Order: sequence, then structure tokens, then C-alpha cells
Amino acid sequence: MAAFQPAYIETKEKGLLRDKINKARHLLKSCEICPRACKVDRLSGELGECSTGEEAVVSSFNPHFGEEPPLVGAFGSGTIFFTHCNLKCNFCQNYDISHEGNGEACGLGQLAGIMLILQNNGCHNINFVTPTHVVPQILSALDMAIDGGLRIPLVYNSSGYDKVETLKLLEGVIDIYMPDFKFWDPAIAEQTCNAPDYPQIAAKAVVEMHRQVGDLQLDENGIATRGLLLRHLVMPSEMAGTGEVMSFIANHVSKNTYVNIMDQYRPCGKALHVKELARRVSVTEFNKAVKEAKDAGISRFAAF
Repeated sequence: MAAFQPAYIETKEKGLLRDKINKARHLLKSCEICPRACKVDRLSGELGECSTGEEAVVSSFNPHFGEEPPLVGAFGSGTIFFTHCNLKCNFCQNYDISHEGNGEACGLGQLAGIMLILQNNGCHNINFVTPTHVVPQILSALDMAIDGGLRIPLVYNSSGYDKVETLKLLEGVIDIYMPDFKFWDPAIAEQTCNAPDYPQIAAKAVVEMHRQVGDLQLDENGIATRGLLLRHLVMPSEMAGTGEVMSFIANHVSKNTYVNIMDQYRPCGKALHVKELARRVSVTEFNKAVKEAKDAGISRFAAF
């Protein structure tokens, strides 16, 4: 069996990475990186919905053992938590990071260095958490990290609120896409994230991600090397629309999609101020969500 090589190595060798970097950086001048399309000049320090200027802001980085088993393996997933978010769910479990901005500005050299530190610690992958608003910075830092010897898969761990045009810049760069598909009902998306277009955007994003990398592939040790891993958080009173989301995935993406149906919703952030969000999910609600996924034809599930 040939040794694994992440997609970005060939992309850089062909000279394509530099073109992607230039295109992504140009988008920061009148920012349309994400669906919010704020059109602020982030290169001049203007801030839009994501509250991030030219430099990425990092909250923390570490080998993480709480992710899905194919990412964690024996030595952990090398997570880099980016501060701020373009979606900003009002129930976010990382509210202090996504809304309040806890973190420190991180130059491109620092970000490249973090990737190499995580690789040297034995992590199986580099896991970019909430990366949507910092795609240009990730691409630029990756160029440096490759020169420094980076050779492990890249994971794009996003809310699903991603523009297809931006995702196309990541083709041949990202090995594993791990998006959320949070809601099916535009009214719920508006209530929780001020993003009524979320279902439409996420649907297109997931289709594009799968087009690029296909179904999740594992090596002989059960570690993910390439493909799509979908997350779906079950919410109180069936607010997430699990049945509709899973039917879409089965019929328009792949019945072989590796899915994590998550039961860890708890009222965080401003959720306690919204009646429908102010409680945890019941066992009955969670079991129904899993059944809906199976009934839709999904058969690959994360098992913790």
C-alpha cells in the first residue's frame, strides 16, 4: 500500500497553492469569504460579523481526545480553535470564544508553527475549528508549514455556513471536511443564528465538500485520511429537523456518509433566555433522531 500523502503536498508542488492564497487574500479587501458578505476591508483592519481583521485570532491549540474516533486515534486530533465565528449561534457551547472573542492574534508564522508543534506531538491530523472566516490566513500559514515539514491530513471543522466559492479554494488542500448541518427550518436558523439562509447554504456546502473528498476513508488503523464526516446536534423539541437533514444527506450526498448524531446539547450562551432552548434534549428525542437517520438510509455512525 502506498504511503499516505495529504492533498496539499501535490497542490503546492504544482504551484497551485500560491494562486489559491492570492485569490483568498484578495477577498479580504472587500470581504466575501463567508455568506454574510460584509464587504469590509479586513486588510485595513475593518471588522465585519466575524470581528476578525487581517490576522487570525486563536483561542487555544492542543491534542484533543474528545473528537470522533477516526480523528482521535491513539495520539489525538491536533485542534486549533479559532476565535470568533461567522454564524454565532445564540446557544454556542464556546460562547466565550465565538461571541466574546477570548483569544490572541496569531501571525502567519505563528500559525504555521502551531501546526508543526501539533504534528511533532504525534497528532493524527490538524483540525481547524471554526475556520470559515480565516480561510486566507490558513492557506498562507499552510504554505509555510509545508516548507517546515507538515505531512498530516487537514480537517476543516466548520458550522456548515460556508460559501461554495470559498470551499473551491480549498479543493486539493483539505483532506477531511467535518461540517455541522444544524437546522432544516429557516425560521429556526433565523431565531438562533440570524441566518435564515443557513439550511440552503449548508446544503450546498456539504454537497461541494463531498464532491471534493467523497465518503470518509480510514487507514488500516481506523484513522481518517480523507472524506466527509458530518455532525448533527439534536436539539430540544426537534428544532434541528433531523429527519429532513438526514433525508437530504442520504438522497443528495451519500447514504455512506459518516454521521455523528450528537446528544450533548445544553443551554449555553443566551439559550436560557429562549424558552424552546432552555432545556436539554430528552433520551426519547435523541433516540427518535437516531431512528430518523437510520430510516433515511444512513448506516455509518460515530460510535464513542
